Amino acid sequence: MSKPMNPKLVEYIGYFGSLLSCITFIPQVYLSWKSHSVGDLSLLMILIVITSTLVWLTYAYLIKSKPVLVANTVVFILSLMLLYFKLTF
Repeated sequence: MSKPMNPKLVEYIGYFGSLLSCITFIPQVYLSWKSHSVGDLSLLMILIVITSTLVWLTYAYLIKSKPVLVANTVVFILSLMLLYFKLTF
């Protein structure tokens, strides 16, 4: 019989994964803001990311998962920024 994992360790792993998910969008948002160029960004991709984060946010709320909630809140905000840039630049 295996010993159950420490719940705090599991939560830390979740937060680390959240951090990695969040930072993947930061360079693109920064570059888009700095260059005012988003021609290469797919509007469909941005809309899919926004939709998927809304689904993940709902899921995180229902299961009370703070790491998933944090990660998807940040990715949602960054995706909304990309959408704004795409529509205005």
